[in-house]
Amino acid sequence: MVFSVPRYRQERRLSAGLFVLVAGLGSQAHAQTAILKTNPLEQPPADEEWIKVPSTERPIIQDYPHAGVVGQPRRITAKQNRAPNGHQGPWGDFNYGNGEAAGFGPVGRYGAAAWAEDWSYLRDKSKRTDFFDPLKFIALNNSRTIWLTLSGESRLRNWYEEDPFLGRSGKAKSGRFGVRNLLGADLHLGQHVRLFGQLINADAGGWRGYGYGSTYRKRLDLQQGFIELKGKVAGAQSGFMFGRQQFLDAPSYMLYNRETPNVPLSWNGGRFYALWPRIRVDAYDFVQTKTDNRLMFHNTEDYGTRLYGGNTTIIVPSFAVGGEKVHSFLDLFYIRYRYNSGLSAVPTASRALKGTSSRGNLGFRWYGTSASVEYSVGALYQSGTFQYAGIERKSSVRAWAVNTIVGYRHTPSPLHPFLGMQADVYSGGADGQNGTIHTYMAPFNPQTNYLDTTTYVSPSNLVSLSPVVSITPWKGFASLRLKAPFMWRQNANGAIWSSSGPYTFARSYRGGYVGVVPQASLILQLNHHLTWQVYGARFMASKSLRGAGAQSGSYAQSNVTFRF
Repeated sequence: MVFSVPRYRQERRLSAGLFVLVAGLGSQAHAQTAILKTNPLEQPPADEEWIKVPSTERPIIQDYPHAGVVGQPRRITAKQNRAPNGHQGPWGDFNYGNGEAAGFGPVGRYGAAAWAEDWSYLRDKSKRTDFFDPLKFIALNNSRTIWLTLSGESRLRNWYEEDPFLGRSGKAKSGRFGVRNLLGADLHLGQHVRLFGQLINADAGGWRGYGYGSTYRKRLDLQQGFIELKGKVAGAQSGFMFGRQQFLDAPSYMLYNRETPNVPLSWNGGRFYALWPRIRVDAYDFVQTKTDNRLMFHNTEDYGTRLYGGNTTIIVPSFAVGGEKVHSFLDLFYIRYRYNSGLSAVPTASRALKGTSSRGNLGFRWYGTSASVEYSVGALYQSGTFQYAGIERKSSVRAWAVNTIVGYRHTPSPLHPFLGMQADVYSGGADGQNGTIHTYMAPFNPQTNYLDTTTYVSPSNLVSLSPVVSITPWKGFASLRLKAPFMWRQNANGAIWSSSGPYTFARSYRGGYVGVVPQASLILQLNHHLTWQVYGARFMASKSLRGAGAQSGSYAQSNVTFRF
């Protein structure tokens, strides 16, 4: 699907290129259905009735679940996550909530990673109910053990900013537009092999626009392309993925998919995963994709930016609190990265000193659900080095972060309300180049709406406390979410950080209070394929920050997305 945007003064016209098909090789086939009957991992969980929902049908608002294991618009049972209601893979007890527990990102009817969707049930033509179902299982042999799944997304995004980035960058009263098209092909060659390919093109324009780099404007290129080999290893459902791919097996407040720009984040390398009935493991080593917006099929590998490590998720034995049984998961991870972006800098009184950062993150996340409570508690410790650019000098890094959200859910209500509190603390250090660096960094695009919809403040040297309220009216076709994060500097002598680096202001500022950002998100799931999502926020900077030269400002964003 192609969108175009009218011409605006001093901006070139948007054009959304052409969807081109790329094929790849594959995963389970007809012979696999017999295996599903005997594989305990792939059986529906025996105790799934602990999640109480008013209907056996999957709510349409959960067709494309957002990241974050707590506070989804609607609760989902394990059966609602599997075909034909949802398209999570055969992950057994890891078919929980939005699917993040399995390590492949959020998956509902559609997934943040299209290759994580399981459409194999459409091998039976009688189960086709949607206009696009014939494209989701294209049999390529008589036994229907080799098949092709096609996927696509077109997104039109426009947003208005009164004073971008506290008035310190961009252009006041800016209105920007972005459009992107993604087309994927997933070729399954029997039970053990597949290849996935995905193409992208993107463009941007508007009035008083700014910041249109290679992640906004992109000529036709390969966004993802990998081979996957899978089978049973030591009793586990295992696989090895090699090539260019999305990676979402980390807490989304730490690392995610680069949502605001047009070009999602992708990585090049290898990943091994294994799922047993009660535990799973994941190991990986990647370099980031270097995007080039000038030429077609010209993306390369950025060997200066690396991500590697290992994750484990354990299904914790259930326990009771206040008469309610609690079902929970424990993530343990070590994630290390090397980068030299604008976030790899040490602020001083006059300027930011740039260099290369190498940081290891050792942490956990424990999350779960009872009949009326949802929670997630996570913490990590960051250690490493900072190599100053142009000189033979290093500083050590010692930083940390704590992320929590807990809330009450009234499932029987038609509005399915969620009322909670979110608290996040990211360590900070005093400005200057002497001694150990204590400022926490998350350089790889954490989930945009986890902390601050505007992205004007990033998770560094920050304390954020916010109420969270959501309702899901209109029988699950809409979701309204309200937040108001109050923000302080964790270290009053350190910089405030944006998504691209530390702020500098015309005058010095004192005190810890940064401001409050009341914000709202409205999602309308118009049908299984068309979503309209609207965000609004007002960044209300503190008096001290305004005195230093910062500006308060309003922010609005609209997204229309078509998926198949």
